[in-house]
Amino acid sequence: MAVSEEEKLTETSARFWKWGRQNPKDEPEGASTDYLVSLPRRVVTVYIPMVIFLFVLLFPFYWMAITTFKSNEELYNYTDYSPFWVAHPTFANIHKLFFETSYPVWLWNTMLVSVVATFISLFCAVCAAYAIERLRFQGSRLVGMGIFLAYLVPPSILFIPLAVIVFQYGLFDSPLALILTYPTFLIPFCTWLLMGYFRSIPYELEECALIDGASRLQILVKILLPLAVPGLISAGIFAFTLSWNEFIYALTFISSSENKTVPVGVITELVEGDVYHWGSLMAGALMGSLPVAILYSFFVEHYVASMTGAVKE
Repeated sequence: MAVSEEEKLTETSARFWKWGRQNPKDEPEGASTDYLVSLPRRVVTVYIPMVIFLFVLLFPFYWMAITTFKSNEELYNYTDYSPFWVAHPTFANIHKLFFETSYPVWLWNTMLVSVVATFISLFCAVCAAYAIERLRFQGSRLVGMGIFLAYLVPPSILFIPLAVIVFQYGLFDSPLALILTYPTFLIPFCTWLLMGYFRSIPYELEECALIDGASRLQILVKILLPLAVPGLISAGIFAFTLSWNEFIYALTFISSSENKTVPVGVITELVEGDVYHWGSLMAGALMGSLPVAILYSFFVEHYVASMTGAVKE
């Protein structure tokens, strides 16, 4: 039985339609997001997961905030008071933290150590990443892998030989001890991150600058670093956060109260035997987390862009 031209066209159209459904990239724009059109689907796929994520993320900050303004009676009496809100706010815990302890000095020490250690780590990481990625010497990949593997060494193992060095050079119980030891775990990761970002910058820019007579230092300062600002911001945020929250080295190398950092000072000075000053503890934790949260809020776009540029390669 002969097949008419109309039937052939119909069959061909059906095949093309089926092929288009099997290749979503060739579908019309917006076809892949049809499941977001109706409100019930948006609620299930977008709003509910987002609310759960925000609750899990923000609940610790909420708990620290309400505990900060609770009196001891509200903290321990769950029969008459709810644990999830404050009935009678008080500033006694904040007053104790700032005027009966050395918390302002701890904040200054933490800021000083974090900023200086971050700048030292970024300088060393930029030099190492540029040498590994742009100079193209033999064994550069092995060197880069070795630097990253050094980051995987637990600090609980490194602090023993580092403690010997700190004692021998007379740096014990001084901020300089932390400033010089923090780069041991900051430089490896920052170097790995900047290696990925430098790799995404075209080599042609550097070759043109070499032809025009620019030195390696000029190329690094005037060409690569301006293009790698998002990567530098990301590495700086990472290094600053780790330095701010570091506990093992700060506990080992610092003993006097006036030289302690916030993570160590809050734990050691606000816990007296089996007595926990929970209000002041939560106030110290909340105040100590705010600088890092503010830093992330200002540079979150650069942070995401740098992580994408480093990983995509």
